[in-house]
Amino acid sequence: MTTPGFVAPDDVDAVNELLRAQLEGLPARSPLYAEHLAEHGVTAAAFASLEDLRKFPFTTKQMLRDSQAAAPPLGRHAGVAMSEVVRVHASTGTTGRPSWVGVTRRDAAAWTDMVARAFRTMGATREDVVLHGAGLTLFVGGLPIRDALERIGSTLVPIGTGASEKAVLALDTLGVTALHSTPSYARYLAEYIRGLGRDPKEFGLRKVFVGGEPGGGEPAFRAHVESEWGAPVTEGLGNADMAPVLFGEAPGSGGMRFTGGRHVVVELIDPESGEPVGAEEGATGELVYTSVDRECCPLLRFRTRDRVVVTGRTDDGAPLIRCVGRTDDMLIVLGVNVFPSAVRDLVQTLHPRTTGAVQIVLPQAGPRVEPPLPVEVEWGERPGDRDQLTRDVEALIRNRLSVRAAVTLVPPGSLERSEMKSRLTRLAS
Repeated sequence: MTTPGFVAPDDVDAVNELLRAQLEGLPARSPLYAEHLAEHGVTAAAFASLEDLRKFPFTTKQMLRDSQAAAPPLGRHAGVAMSEVVRVHASTGTTGRPSWVGVTRRDAAAWTDMVARAFRTMGATREDVVLHGAGLTLFVGGLPIRDALERIGSTLVPIGTGASEKAVLALDTLGVTALHSTPSYARYLAEYIRGLGRDPKEFGLRKVFVGGEPGGGEPAFRAHVESEWGAPVTEGLGNADMAPVLFGEAPGSGGMRFTGGRHVVVELIDPESGEPVGAEEGATGELVYTSVDRECCPLLRFRTRDRVVVTGRTDDGAPLIRCVGRTDDMLIVLGVNVFPSAVRDLVQTLHPRTTGAVQIVLPQAGPRVEPPLPVEVEWGERPGDRDQLTRDVEALIRNRLSVRAAVTLVPPGSLERSEMKSRLTRLAS
């Protein structure tokens, strides 16, 4: 069994009833799903319990893009009139054209509930002063996070992105106790502060909350960020089309637990076969989400492309996960699956011989890459013999990832830094 593993036992009956009602009303509200379900010969009558979700077809990101292109602005899956929508967000578009996400007043309240649960799990309290390093824009990591932190009672400092100078001013003067940002920005801001001749630890942060991209759970990357700030890192995971944050990591727990309550059903599937994967420790798979009570843009078995590993269970039996990458980003080298974030994690283990910054330079668009895998790596403040460092990085990638790499060392600071999501691959010029 996979789905019930992520739904709290006390919530199963309520989720069954809510989801049944959602499925019964979906064809009338959504022309997209009326056609999609009819094409697959399935109706709401096929649903009796959570195990029956596997009888229903998947929804893909491309389906949502096509839906919105056919019926702008919110698509043939909107579910409500635009007059019912109180806010519109957008996906970040890192793997294709961004898509619009509308929320009704009730949807926004559900988002706040889910995100607040996640941040409480991650350690946010009403005593915290949180430097919010994400823009209050279309990005779902902006306004919805603000709403959740205000629900908790935390003091919010919405510094946004592109404002590192003001971030330092806020750290200097406002008694900031926590940083919320992407993993990339948590590292970037620490580098920026060191560039000023200062130590990030002098600001006395007690918590670093990260999310929005893979990386926060990579051991070496996390250890580096924690060392820079002198504060523990906890991670959240969400999806722009479903909810900003659906999983949160308690300090010291070793993974993220589901915090979506009765609003979302989670499945774990084999990304190749689409078959369910049991949520036992060590299992890997792709996360699939179904909205239980969504009014605008309800989604059925939405494939996130987020690849996760189950790291264990909480004391009350809930699965714990880590995100290891996105199937969209995955490269295939002679049949071996390689996540760019895994390459970064390995290179980070060689700090301070390297800065930890990497970029894979693809001769042509992936996912298939002929060996050797071309990787640019920044040497660090104490690189030692650079030829030996090159050999060591290549050996590390070969031994740990089973692929042959061709490493090129580049000076510190020469690879692109991002205040949002880091781009770990690029096409060769």
